[in-house]
Amino acid sequence: MRKGDPVGLPFSYGLFLRRYMGPAKLLINPLQFRLTVDRLSHQLVEEHGDFSESALIGIQPRGVHLASRLRDRIAEITGGTSPLCGELDSTFFRDDFRRRDQPLQAARTHLDFTVEGLKVVLIDDVLFTGRTIRAALDALLVHGRPASVELAVLIDRRFSRQLPIEAKYVGRSVDSLDSQRLKVVWADLDGGQDRVELMNS
Repeated sequence: MRKGDPVGLPFSYGLFLRRYMGPAKLLINPLQFRLTVDRLSHQLVEEHGDFSESALIGIQPRGVHLASRLRDRIAEITGGTSPLCGELDSTFFRDDFRRRDQPLQAARTHLDFTVEGLKVVLIDDVLFTGRTIRAALDALLVHGRPASVELAVLIDRRFSRQLPIEAKYVGRSVDSLDSQRLKVVWADLDGGQDRVELMNS
């Protein structure tokens, strides 16, 4: 029995998914993707107004793409300048940093502003166990003491949390097996069209 398969069944549910449901399921199509980003942007504007006291910070590597999309859409909604937007790498703050056979490759941190006293919105594409967010919080506090920190994610894989971390802004909540992999496809990065797929590994 594979990890994540329901207990007590006489067969592998993961094998059943792969055999009868195919390798991937489309969860969010391009239109739904655009509408989801748009909804998140409006929710953030409702909470933060013109973002004069707030900042968006995308978590490397994939959260930075959502942060960029939100920044541009928020600027369109408010009709003003783009919100402060940075990129944060949390590689050296991960709790598995020294547990891997191959060393992790760090991405860049780019914050051309101080977070001291700002209302920070951390942004990632997928919230899964919560460990990446925990590491990002530690990495963020190296750069100052924000007035507050919130979390915005495109996808929340609920029921998979290993730490008590929740997002305030969620594009879509998804129930899935631990053995399944969720893939956010960004058109400008991965090619094709924006979409979200659930892969049966």
